[in-house]
Amino acid sequence: RGPHLATTGKLGPFRLLSSAAAYWRGDEKRPMLQRIYGTVWPTQEELGQYLWRLEEAKRRDHRKIGRDLDLFSFHPESPAAPFWHPRGMALWRALEAWSLQVRREGGFVEVRTPGLVRKELWETSGHWALYQENMFVFDDSDHVAGLKPMNCPESMLIFKTALRSYRDLPMRLADYSWLFRNERTGTLAGMFRVRQLTQDDSHVICRPDQVIDEVNLALRLVTRQFEPFGFQPRFKLATRPEKKLGTDEFWDMAEGQLAEALKTAGIEYTVDAGGGAFYAPKIDVFIDDALGREWQLPTVQIDYQMPQRFEMEYRTADGGTERPVVVHYAIYGSFERFIGVITEHFAGAFPAWLAPVQVMVVPIADRHVEYAGRVRDALFAAGLRVEVDDRAERMQAKLRDAQEQQMPVMLVVGDRDQEAGAVSPRLRTGESSQGVPLDEFVADLRGRVEARELWPYSDASTPG
Repeated sequence: RGPHLATTGKLGPFRLLSSAAAYWRGDEKRPMLQRIYGTVWPTQEELGQYLWRLEEAKRRDHRKIGRDLDLFSFHPESPAAPFWHPRGMALWRALEAWSLQVRREGGFVEVRTPGLVRKELWETSGHWALYQENMFVFDDSDHVAGLKPMNCPESMLIFKTALRSYRDLPMRLADYSWLFRNERTGTLAGMFRVRQLTQDDSHVICRPDQVIDEVNLALRLVTRQFEPFGFQPRFKLATRPEKKLGTDEFWDMAEGQLAEALKTAGIEYTVDAGGGAFYAPKIDVFIDDALGREWQLPTVQIDYQMPQRFEMEYRTADGGTERPVVVHYAIYGSFERFIGVITEHFAGAFPAWLAPVQVMVVPIADRHVEYAGRVRDALFAAGLRVEVDDRAERMQAKLRDAQEQQMPVMLVVGDRDQEAGAVSPRLRTGESSQGVPLDEFVADLRGRVEARELWPYSDASTPG
């Protein structure tokens, strides 16, 4: 197999990256050979950029940063399921609060559904036939049940608890319940692929004439939710796969509606033929991180299968009945994977609104510890996340540690600050001020956090 070159003189700039032992043709009875890995590029500049990205990706590895910043850990007692530390949970809650705010702005209400569900539900939804191998299944002799890999079938049950009218639609439900997926060991990779996860799931049950508007709402909410991260989303329309539920008529209708919604929203998109879910076509949304790597995060799906399989109906204006349509989407995708992505994107230097600890108060000497506590209380009362470093260490050592922990703001307090009721802020980007009135500082920082500014960065286009 090739292609091959007669001479390496025809190669452009290259670099050998690694080597590994390998048996000839993978047969342990054959001779041992040495496999050499390398990369070649048209220009030296492109090679240099690629090598920089490799090294920068190692520096930004979310598993390393997660340990260094005390965000999360993994343990063999629960493989592929993160243990969230206090600072990691602060990050999680900040993401969750923003996601829920975006949903409330979109007219959603929050629900919570069970994690262990009998197989009859999954047989109705189609997951038992098409997704069972990725589920954790339990047989307690009375019945067979599975830990849920997806939230959507249970939202269908909530809809069916009452007779719905056309006036009740759209019904917009947000479900952030735990999910469980029996991923193969070889596919697991830190936060990027886990067995226990949470999605910011959105299920909209609507009339057929509302579908376009609801997909357009979904696209607006995607853009809105990504704004504080500086991401510019791109869109792909993923069409029917070979293994699918439903007739071609249903798929033609759903794919056409997604395409129309993208068109009416004025969004440019490409087509991913065969990339849809087994039950519905979808719009996949992609972002690029600080290293130029592409990540697929949200999906928006129109689903005619679930309403049919669950025999969902609503009363029409003329007294008849009609099947609703379901629009599914999760904007972060999963919280776990999204946290992995943004940890590497920001290299752990999260914007202040997202940072687990937004302010570290650093008293210069022991006599300033009491005032440092009052500063902390004022910040805490304003809804900010703050800690005091009252260790018996030199001030410079405390500042260095706070800088290594990627604290957005370090507040130095000394004699003059204490006397004036002020603080001396130092940003992790290097800027500093002296003697800022405490009330003024608190109001300014709270305003930045509430606005979810991409701050502090000397150049917001290159976080980390």
